[in-house]
Amino acid sequence: MITTLPKIRIQTSIRKRLADTLTPVSVYLKLRDHYQQAVLLESNDFRSAENCFSYIGLDPIAGASVQSGQLELSYPNGHQEIITLQSPQGLPAQLQAFVQSFDQQGETDPQLLHGLFGYTTFDAVQYFDTFQLDPKKRVLPIPELRYHYYRFIIAFDHFRNQLYLMENLPEGEASQLEALDMLLQGQGFATYPFELVGDQRSNMTDEHFMDLVRKGKEHCQLGDVFQIVFARRYEQDYRGDDFNVYRQLRSVNPSPYLFYFDFGGYRIFGSSPEAQLVIKDGIASVNPISGTYKRTGNDEEDRLRAGALARDPKENAEHIMLVDLARNDLGRHAEEVTVAELKEIQFFSHVIHLVSRVEGQLQPDFNPLQVFGDTFPAGTLSGAPKYKAIELIHEYEQENRSFYGGGIGYIGLNGDMNQAIVIRSFLSYQNTLYYQAGAGIVAASVPESELAEVGNKLGALNRALEEAQTLVAKK
Repeated sequence: MITTLPKIRIQTSIRKRLADTLTPVSVYLKLRDHYQQAVLLESNDFRSAENCFSYIGLDPIAGASVQSGQLELSYPNGHQEIITLQSPQGLPAQLQAFVQSFDQQGETDPQLLHGLFGYTTFDAVQYFDTFQLDPKKRVLPIPELRYHYYRFIIAFDHFRNQLYLMENLPEGEASQLEALDMLLQGQGFATYPFELVGDQRSNMTDEHFMDLVRKGKEHCQLGDVFQIVFARRYEQDYRGDDFNVYRQLRSVNPSPYLFYFDFGGYRIFGSSPEAQLVIKDGIASVNPISGTYKRTGNDEEDRLRAGALARDPKENAEHIMLVDLARNDLGRHAEEVTVAELKEIQFFSHVIHLVSRVEGQLQPDFNPLQVFGDTFPAGTLSGAPKYKAIELIHEYEQENRSFYGGGIGYIGLNGDMNQAIVIRSFLSYQNTLYYQAGAGIVAASVPESELAEVGNKLGALNRALEEAQTLVAKK
Protein backbone atom coordinates (compact mmCIF):
# COMPACT_ATOMS: atom_id res chain seq x y z
CA MET A 1 0.00 0.00 0.00
CA ILE A 2 1.40 3.40 -1.02
CA THR A 3 1.00 6.13 1.58
CA THR A 4 -0.78 9.26 0.31
CA LEU A 5 1.60 12.14 0.90
CA PRO A 6 0.71 15.83 1.39
CA LYS A 7 1.60 18.28 -1.34
CA ILE A 8 4.81 20.26 -0.79
CA ARG A 9 4.16 23.68 -2.31
CA ILE A 10 7.29 25.47 -3.47
CA GLN A 11 7.70 28.88 -5.15
CA THR A 12 10.87 28.99 -7.25
CA SER A 13 12.76 32.09 -8.34
CA ILE A 14 15.98 32.34 -10.38
CA ARG A 15 18.64 35.02 -10.76
CA LYS A 16 21.33 34.94 -13.43
CA ARG A 17 24.90 36.22 -13.13
CA LEU A 18 28.13 36.25 -15.14
CA ALA A 19 30.46 33.59 -13.70
CA ASP A 20 33.74 34.15 -15.51
CA THR A 21 35.60 34.87 -12.23
CA LEU A 22 33.95 32.12 -10.15
CA THR A 23 34.49 28.38 -9.85
CA PRO A 24 32.36 25.76 -8.10
CA VAL A 25 35.14 25.08 -5.59
CA SER A 26 35.68 28.75 -4.69
CA VAL A 27 31.95 29.35 -4.29
CA TYR A 28 31.54 26.21 -2.21
CA LEU A 29 34.38 27.30 0.08
CA LYS A 30 32.84 30.76 0.35
CA LEU A 31 29.43 29.46 1.39
CA ARG A 32 29.95 26.18 3.24
CA ASP A 33 30.55 27.83 6.64
CA HIS A 34 27.21 29.67 6.34
CA TYR A 35 25.00 26.73 5.30
CA GLN A 36 24.92 23.27 6.84
CA GLN A 37 25.06 20.10 4.76
CA ALA A 38 26.12 21.74 1.49
CA VAL A 39 26.60 19.50 -1.54
CA LEU A 40 28.71 19.97 -4.65
CA LEU A 41 28.46 18.20 -8.01
CA GLU A 42 30.91 19.17 -10.71
CA SER A 43 31.19 18.41 -14.38
CA ASN A 44 34.47 18.59 -16.26
CA ASP A 45 32.85 17.80 -19.61
CA PHE A 46 32.72 21.15 -21.41
CA ARG A 47 32.42 19.71 -24.91
CA SER A 48 28.71 20.48 -25.25
CA ALA A 49 26.23 22.99 -23.87
CA GLU A 50 24.09 20.16 -22.49
CA ASN A 51 26.58 18.40 -20.21
CA CYS A 52 28.61 21.22 -18.73
CA PHE A 53 26.72 22.20 -15.58
CA SER A 54 27.98 22.06 -12.01
CA TYR A 55 25.71 22.43 -8.99
CA ILE A 56 25.85 23.45 -5.33
CA GLY A 57 22.93 22.64 -3.03
CA LEU A 58 22.49 24.65 0.19
CA ASP A 59 20.09 24.33 3.16
CA PRO A 60 18.13 21.04 2.88
CA ILE A 61 14.44 21.72 3.60
CA ALA A 62 12.95 18.29 2.82
CA GLY A 63 14.24 14.79 2.28
CA ALA A 64 13.96 11.04 2.39
CA SER A 65 16.23 8.53 4.10
CA VAL A 66 16.09 4.79 4.71
CA GLN A 67 17.63 2.86 7.54
CA SER A 68 16.86 -0.67 8.76
CA GLY A 69 13.63 -0.93 6.80
CA GLN A 70 12.27 2.46 7.89
CA LEU A 71 11.62 5.23 5.37
CA GLU A 72 11.79 8.66 7.04
CA LEU A 73 10.31 11.62 5.18
CA SER A 74 10.94 15.22 6.28
CA TYR A 75 9.02 18.30 5.17
CA PRO A 76 9.78 22.04 5.04
CA ASN A 77 7.42 22.74 7.95
CA GLY A 78 9.46 20.45 10.22
CA HIS A 79 6.99 17.57 10.05
CA GLN A 80 8.49 14.09 9.84
CA GLU A 81 6.85 10.85 8.83
CA ILE A 82 8.19 7.32 9.31
CA ILE A 83 6.93 4.56 7.03
CA THR A 84 7.76 0.91 7.63
CA LEU A 85 8.52 -0.68 4.28
CA GLN A 86 6.09 -3.59 4.14
CA SER A 87 7.89 -5.47 1.38
CA PRO A 88 11.48 -5.47 0.15
CA GLN A 89 10.34 -4.06 -3.17
CA GLY A 90 8.13 -1.28 -1.80
CA LEU A 91 10.71 1.50 -1.73
CA PRO A 92 10.66 2.68 -5.38
CA ALA A 93 6.92 3.38 -5.31
CA GLN A 94 7.12 5.18 -1.95
CA LEU A 95 10.05 7.32 -3.11
CA GLN A 96 8.33 8.19 -6.37
CA ALA A 97 5.23 9.26 -4.43
CA PHE A 98 7.44 11.57 -2.34
CA VAL A 99 9.13 13.05 -5.42
CA GLN A 100 5.76 13.65 -7.06
CA SER A 101 4.45 15.40 -3.93
CA PHE A 102 6.54 18.50 -4.74
CA ASP A 103 4.34 21.18 -6.33
CA GLN A 104 6.92 23.58 -7.73
CA GLN A 105 5.57 26.86 -9.06
CA GLY A 106 7.17 30.06 -10.33
CA GLU A 107 10.29 30.26 -12.46
CA THR A 108 11.81 27.14 -13.97
CA ASP A 109 14.52 26.58 -16.53
CA PRO A 110 14.66 23.35 -18.53
CA GLN A 111 18.47 23.55 -18.50
CA LEU A 112 18.61 23.38 -14.69
CA LEU A 113 18.06 20.53 -12.25
CA HIS A 114 14.88 20.65 -10.22
CA GLY A 115 14.84 17.77 -7.77
CA LEU A 116 16.59 15.91 -4.97
CA PHE A 117 20.30 15.25 -4.45
CA GLY A 118 21.72 12.32 -2.49
CA TYR A 119 22.99 8.76 -2.54
CA THR A 120 21.97 5.10 -2.44
CA THR A 121 24.37 2.64 -0.81
CA PHE A 122 25.18 -0.77 -2.23
CA ASP A 123 23.37 -2.25 0.78
CA ALA A 124 20.09 -0.68 -0.40
CA VAL A 125 19.84 -3.53 -2.92
CA GLN A 126 17.77 -5.28 -0.26
CA TYR A 127 14.98 -2.73 -0.90
CA PHE A 128 14.92 -3.39 -4.63
CA ASP A 129 14.97 -7.20 -4.62
CA THR A 130 14.51 -10.14 -2.25
CA PHE A 131 18.01 -10.01 -0.76
CA GLN A 132 18.38 -10.06 3.00
CA LEU A 133 21.71 -8.69 4.23
CA ASP A 134 23.15 -9.74 7.59
CA PRO A 135 22.91 -6.71 9.93
CA LYS A 136 25.90 -8.03 11.88
CA LYS A 137 28.09 -7.23 8.85
CA ARG A 138 26.99 -3.59 8.90
CA VAL A 139 29.93 -1.60 10.31
CA LEU A 140 29.24 1.93 8.98
CA PRO A 141 26.10 3.44 10.57
CA ILE A 142 25.07 5.80 7.77
CA PRO A 143 21.57 5.57 6.23
CA GLU A 144 21.28 3.14 3.35
CA LEU A 145 19.67 5.83 1.22
CA ARG A 146 19.44 9.60 1.67
CA TYR A 147 18.18 12.37 -0.64
CA HIS A 148 17.48 16.03 0.11
CA TYR A 149 15.56 18.83 -1.54
CA TYR A 150 17.51 22.09 -1.10
CA ARG A 151 16.32 25.66 -0.54
CA PHE A 152 19.09 27.03 -2.73
CA ILE A 153 20.63 25.63 -5.91
CA ILE A 154 23.59 27.40 -7.50
CA ALA A 155 24.14 26.24 -11.08
CA PHE A 156 27.27 26.91 -13.13
CA ASP A 157 26.93 26.86 -16.90
CA HIS A 158 30.58 26.35 -17.85
CA PHE A 159 29.82 26.48 -21.55
CA ARG A 160 28.43 30.06 -21.39
CA ASN A 161 30.18 31.25 -18.19
CA GLN A 162 26.79 31.86 -16.56
CA LEU A 163 25.74 31.33 -12.95
CA TYR A 164 22.17 30.78 -11.78
CA LEU A 165 20.93 31.38 -8.22
CA MET A 166 17.75 29.40 -7.62
CA GLU A 167 15.64 29.61 -4.48
CA ASN A 168 13.00 26.98 -3.71
CA LEU A 169 10.80 28.84 -1.23
CA PRO A 170 8.35 26.85 0.91
CA GLU A 171 4.81 28.18 1.16
CA GLY A 172 4.46 30.98 3.70
CA GLU A 173 8.18 31.71 4.12
CA ALA A 174 10.09 34.90 3.30
CA SER A 175 12.76 34.88 0.63
CA GLN A 176 16.40 34.58 1.69
CA LEU A 177 17.83 34.93 -1.79
CA GLU A 178 19.18 38.45 -1.20
CA ALA A 179 21.27 37.23 1.76
CA LEU A 180 22.75 34.43 -0.37
CA ASP A 181 23.52 36.89 -3.16
CA MET A 182 25.37 39.18 -0.73
CA LEU A 183 27.48 36.28 0.57
CA LEU A 184 28.31 35.27 -2.98
CA GLN A 185 29.59 38.76 -3.72
CA GLY A 186 31.93 38.65 -0.72
CA GLN A 187 35.62 38.58 -1.49
CA GLY A 188 37.28 35.90 0.61
CA PHE A 189 36.94 32.36 1.86
CA ALA A 190 38.79 30.27 4.41
CA THR A 191 40.60 26.98 3.94
CA TYR A 192 41.95 24.69 6.64
CA PRO A 193 44.82 22.21 6.85
CA PHE A 194 44.64 18.43 6.44
CA GLU A 195 46.96 15.86 7.99
CA LEU A 196 47.15 12.08 7.88
CA VAL A 197 47.32 10.33 11.26
CA GLY A 198 48.93 6.90 11.52
CA ASP A 199 49.14 4.30 8.78
CA GLN A 200 46.65 3.02 6.24
CA ARG A 201 44.69 -0.05 7.38
CA SER A 202 42.73 -2.69 5.46
CA ASN A 203 40.00 -5.13 6.43
CA MET A 204 41.98 -7.96 4.83
CA THR A 205 45.54 -8.93 3.94
CA ASP A 206 46.86 -9.34 0.41
CA GLU A 207 46.69 -13.11 0.84
CA HIS A 208 43.11 -12.95 2.07
CA PHE A 209 42.10 -10.96 -1.02
CA MET A 210 43.84 -13.46 -3.30
CA ASP A 211 41.91 -16.22 -1.51
CA LEU A 212 38.73 -14.35 -2.46
CA VAL A 213 39.91 -14.34 -6.05
CA ARG A 214 40.45 -18.11 -5.89
CA LYS A 215 36.94 -18.61 -4.47
CA GLY A 216 35.53 -16.45 -7.24
CA LYS A 217 37.38 -18.51 -9.86
CA GLU A 218 35.95 -21.71 -8.35
CA HIS A 219 32.38 -20.39 -8.59
CA CYS A 220 33.01 -19.32 -12.19
CA GLN A 221 34.35 -22.79 -13.02
CA LEU A 222 31.30 -24.38 -11.36
CA GLY A 223 29.02 -22.20 -13.47
CA ASP A 224 27.44 -20.37 -10.52
CA VAL A 225 28.55 -17.07 -12.04
CA PHE A 226 30.37 -15.96 -15.15
CA GLN A 227 31.99 -13.07 -13.32
CA ILE A 228 32.04 -11.72 -9.76
CA VAL A 229 33.49 -8.51 -8.31
CA PHE A 230 35.21 -8.79 -4.93
CA ALA A 231 36.35 -5.64 -3.12
CA ARG A 232 38.70 -4.65 -0.35
CA ARG A 233 38.22 -1.81 2.16
CA TYR A 234 40.87 0.57 3.46
CA GLU A 235 40.85 3.10 6.30
CA GLN A 236 42.96 6.15 7.08
CA ASP A 237 42.68 8.40 10.15
CA TYR A 238 43.18 12.14 9.70
CA ARG A 239 42.97 15.57 11.28
CA GLY A 240 41.62 18.72 9.69
CA ASP A 241 39.58 19.39 6.57
CA ASP A 242 38.84 16.46 4.26
CA PHE A 243 37.71 18.88 1.52
CA ASN A 244 41.43 19.20 0.73
CA VAL A 245 41.41 15.52 -0.27
CA TYR A 246 38.54 16.20 -2.66
CA ARG A 247 40.38 19.18 -4.13
CA GLN A 248 43.42 17.04 -4.84
CA LEU A 249 41.40 14.07 -6.11
CA ARG A 250 39.56 16.19 -8.68
CA SER A 251 42.98 17.43 -9.81
CA VAL A 252 44.86 14.14 -10.04
CA ASN A 253 41.91 12.08 -11.29
CA PRO A 254 39.51 14.31 -13.31
CA SER A 255 36.44 12.25 -14.16
CA PRO A 256 32.94 12.81 -15.54
CA TYR A 257 31.46 12.76 -12.02
CA LEU A 258 33.05 14.89 -9.30
CA PHE A 259 31.11 15.22 -6.02
CA TYR A 260 31.40 16.31 -2.41
CA PHE A 261 28.27 15.67 -0.32
CA ASP A 262 28.24 16.88 3.28
CA PHE A 263 25.58 15.28 5.49
CA GLY A 264 26.71 16.83 8.76
CA GLY A 265 28.01 13.80 10.64
CA TYR A 266 29.66 12.32 7.55
CA ARG A 267 30.65 13.17 4.01
CA ILE A 268 30.83 11.20 0.74
CA PHE A 269 33.10 12.52 -1.99
CA GLY A 270 34.88 11.23 -5.03
CA SER A 271 35.81 11.29 -8.69
CA SER A 272 33.84 8.58 -10.46
CA PRO A 273 34.25 7.61 -14.12
CA GLU A 274 31.04 5.61 -14.43
CA ALA A 275 27.29 6.27 -14.49
CA GLN A 276 24.99 4.01 -12.54
CA LEU A 277 21.97 5.23 -14.53
CA VAL A 278 21.10 8.29 -16.60
CA ILE A 279 17.51 9.10 -17.60
CA LYS A 280 16.95 12.09 -19.86
CA ASP A 281 13.68 12.79 -21.71
CA GLY A 282 12.58 9.16 -21.40
CA ILE A 283 15.88 7.68 -22.62
CA ALA A 284 17.71 5.51 -20.06
CA SER A 285 21.40 4.74 -20.40
CA VAL A 286 24.19 3.01 -18.51
CA ASN A 287 27.87 2.96 -19.41
CA PRO A 288 29.59 -0.27 -18.31
CA ILE A 289 33.30 0.16 -17.53
CA SER A 290 35.18 -3.12 -17.38
CA GLY A 291 38.67 -3.96 -18.55
CA THR A 292 41.59 -2.25 -16.85
CA TYR A 293 45.28 -1.75 -17.61
CA LYS A 294 47.66 0.32 -15.52
CA ARG A 295 49.03 3.58 -16.96
CA THR A 296 52.77 4.12 -16.97
CA GLY A 297 52.90 7.90 -17.33
CA ASN A 298 54.65 7.58 -20.69
CA ASP A 299 52.31 8.54 -23.54
CA GLU A 300 53.79 6.15 -26.09
CA GLU A 301 53.85 3.23 -23.66
CA ASP A 302 50.26 4.00 -22.61
CA ARG A 303 49.21 4.03 -26.27
CA LEU A 304 50.70 0.57 -26.71
CA ARG A 305 49.00 -0.61 -23.52
CA ALA A 306 45.67 0.71 -24.77
CA GLY A 307 46.10 -1.34 -27.93
CA ALA A 308 46.95 -4.42 -25.86
CA LEU A 309 43.84 -3.85 -23.70
CA ALA A 310 41.67 -3.61 -26.82
CA ARG A 311 43.00 -7.02 -27.95
CA ASP A 312 43.03 -8.76 -24.55
CA PRO A 313 40.63 -11.73 -24.87
CA LYS A 314 39.94 -11.98 -21.10
CA GLU A 315 39.21 -8.28 -20.66
CA ASN A 316 37.06 -8.18 -23.80
CA ALA A 317 35.03 -11.25 -22.82
CA GLU A 318 34.44 -9.81 -19.36
CA HIS A 319 33.40 -6.47 -20.83
CA ILE A 320 30.93 -7.98 -23.34
CA MET A 321 29.39 -10.03 -20.53
CA LEU A 322 28.65 -6.84 -18.59
CA VAL A 323 27.34 -5.04 -21.66
CA ASP A 324 24.86 -7.91 -22.10
CA LEU A 325 23.89 -7.61 -18.43
CA ALA A 326 23.24 -3.87 -18.91
CA ARG A 327 21.08 -4.65 -21.94
CA ASN A 328 19.05 -7.15 -19.92
CA ASP A 329 18.64 -4.72 -17.00
CA LEU A 330 17.41 -1.90 -19.23
CA GLY A 331 15.24 -4.31 -21.20
CA ARG A 332 12.96 -4.72 -18.18
CA HIS A 333 11.62 -1.19 -18.77
CA ALA A 334 12.95 0.01 -22.13
CA GLU A 335 12.25 -0.71 -25.76
CA GLU A 336 14.76 -0.61 -28.61
CA VAL A 337 17.72 -1.21 -26.33
CA THR A 338 20.92 -0.54 -28.27
CA VAL A 339 24.65 -0.45 -27.66
CA ALA A 340 25.40 3.15 -28.61
CA GLU A 341 29.14 2.85 -27.91
CA LEU A 342 31.13 -0.37 -27.59
CA LYS A 343 34.55 -0.89 -25.97
CA GLU A 344 35.78 2.67 -26.29
CA ILE A 345 39.28 3.16 -24.86
CA GLN A 346 39.36 5.86 -22.17
CA PHE A 347 42.38 7.13 -20.24
CA PHE A 348 42.25 8.09 -16.56
CA SER A 349 45.00 9.26 -14.24
CA HIS A 350 46.27 5.83 -13.19
CA VAL A 351 44.37 3.35 -15.40
CA ILE A 352 43.08 2.70 -18.92
CA HIS A 353 39.51 1.38 -19.23
CA LEU A 354 37.20 -0.19 -21.80
CA VAL A 355 33.93 1.78 -21.77
CA SER A 356 30.57 1.18 -23.47
CA ARG A 357 27.17 2.88 -23.43
CA VAL A 358 23.84 1.02 -23.56
CA GLU A 359 20.57 2.94 -23.93
CA GLY A 360 16.88 2.39 -24.49
CA GLN A 361 13.56 4.22 -24.83
CA LEU A 362 11.58 3.81 -21.61
CA GLN A 363 7.97 2.71 -21.73
CA PRO A 364 5.23 5.30 -21.12
CA ASP A 365 4.40 6.12 -17.48
CA PHE A 366 7.69 4.66 -16.24
CA ASN A 367 8.71 5.07 -12.60
CA PRO A 368 12.34 6.29 -12.69
CA LEU A 369 12.94 4.96 -9.17
CA GLN A 370 11.78 1.52 -10.27
CA VAL A 371 14.08 1.66 -13.31
CA PHE A 372 16.90 2.64 -10.98
CA GLY A 373 16.09 -0.22 -8.59
CA ASP A 374 15.90 -2.79 -11.37
CA THR A 375 19.31 -1.81 -12.73
CA PHE A 376 20.93 -1.50 -9.28
CA PRO A 377 23.68 -2.14 -8.40
CA ALA A 378 25.78 -1.90 -11.53
CA GLY A 379 26.93 -5.22 -12.94
CA THR A 380 30.46 -3.81 -13.05
CA LEU A 381 30.39 -3.69 -9.22
CA SER A 382 28.63 -7.03 -8.67
CA GLY A 383 28.94 -9.55 -11.52
CA ALA A 384 26.82 -11.79 -13.70
CA PRO A 385 24.33 -13.28 -13.15
CA LYS A 386 23.81 -10.36 -10.81
CA TYR A 387 21.59 -11.98 -8.15
CA LYS A 388 23.92 -14.92 -7.56
CA ALA A 389 26.98 -12.67 -7.63
CA ILE A 390 25.53 -10.44 -4.90
CA GLU A 391 24.71 -13.49 -2.79
CA LEU A 392 28.32 -14.66 -3.03
CA ILE A 393 29.68 -11.18 -2.36
CA HIS A 394 27.63 -11.02 0.82
CA GLU A 395 28.73 -14.50 1.84
CA TYR A 396 32.47 -14.00 1.34
CA GLU A 397 33.17 -10.32 1.99
CA GLN A 398 33.68 -9.67 5.70
CA GLU A 399 31.65 -6.45 5.89
CA ASN A 400 28.71 -4.92 4.07
CA ARG A 401 29.86 -2.49 1.40
CA SER A 402 27.81 0.52 2.54
CA PHE A 403 28.54 3.50 0.26
CA TYR A 404 30.97 1.67 -2.06
CA GLY A 405 29.39 0.57 -5.34
CA GLY A 406 26.19 2.50 -4.69
CA GLY A 407 24.82 5.48 -6.63
CA ILE A 408 25.10 9.23 -6.03
CA GLY A 409 23.54 12.16 -7.86
CA TYR A 410 20.10 13.60 -8.39
CA ILE A 411 16.47 12.57 -8.91
CA GLY A 412 14.56 15.08 -11.03
CA LEU A 413 10.97 16.11 -10.39
CA ASN A 414 10.35 15.62 -14.14
CA GLY A 415 11.49 11.96 -14.21
CA ASP A 416 15.08 12.64 -15.25
CA MET A 417 17.90 11.13 -13.22
CA ASN A 418 21.68 11.09 -13.21
CA GLN A 419 23.47 8.76 -10.80
CA ALA A 420 27.19 8.01 -10.70
CA ILE A 421 28.60 4.80 -9.26
CA VAL A 422 30.35 5.49 -5.97
CA ILE A 423 33.85 4.33 -6.88
CA ARG A 424 37.20 6.18 -6.61
CA SER A 425 35.48 7.70 -3.61
CA PHE A 426 35.74 8.27 0.14
CA LEU A 427 33.40 8.15 3.10
CA SER A 428 34.57 10.50 5.86
CA TYR A 429 33.18 9.53 9.27
CA GLN A 430 34.52 10.50 12.73
CA ASN A 431 37.92 11.57 11.38
CA THR A 432 38.46 8.35 9.46
CA LEU A 433 38.39 8.04 5.68
CA TYR A 434 37.00 4.78 4.27
CA TYR A 435 37.64 3.77 0.67
CA GLN A 436 37.46 0.59 -1.40
CA ALA A 437 38.44 -0.91 -4.70
CA GLY A 438 37.60 -4.20 -6.35
CA ALA A 439 38.37 -6.46 -9.27
CA GLY A 440 36.19 -8.49 -11.60
CA ILE A 441 36.96 -12.19 -11.24
CA VAL A 442 36.45 -14.69 -14.07
CA ALA A 443 37.59 -18.27 -14.54
CA ALA A 444 40.85 -17.14 -16.16
CA SER A 445 41.76 -14.62 -13.43
CA VAL A 446 45.23 -14.64 -11.89
CA PRO A 447 45.09 -13.75 -8.17
CA GLU A 448 48.27 -11.68 -8.25
CA SER A 449 47.01 -9.70 -11.25
CA GLU A 450 43.65 -8.97 -9.63
CA LEU A 451 45.43 -7.80 -6.47
CA ALA A 452 47.54 -5.47 -8.60
CA GLU A 453 44.38 -4.13 -10.30
CA VAL A 454 42.99 -3.10 -6.90
CA GLY A 455 46.23 -1.27 -6.21
CA ASN A 456 46.09 0.49 -9.57
CA LYS A 457 42.54 1.71 -8.92
CA LEU A 458 43.60 3.04 -5.53
CA GLY A 459 46.48 4.99 -7.06
CA ALA A 460 44.60 8.28 -7.46
CA LEU A 461 43.06 8.03 -3.98
CA ASN A 462 46.40 7.42 -2.28
CA ARG A 463 48.02 10.25 -4.20
CA ALA A 464 45.19 12.61 -3.25
CA LEU A 465 45.64 11.69 0.43
CA GLU A 466 49.33 12.48 0.35
CA GLU A 467 49.07 15.69 -1.64
CA ALA A 468 46.14 17.02 0.41
CA GLN A 469 48.64 17.61 3.21
CA THR A 470 50.54 20.12 1.06
CA LEU A 471 47.65 22.58 0.65
CA VAL A 472 48.22 25.72 2.68
CA ALA A 473 45.47 27.02 4.97
CA LYS A 474 44.05 30.44 4.09
CA LYS A 475 42.14 32.77 6.38
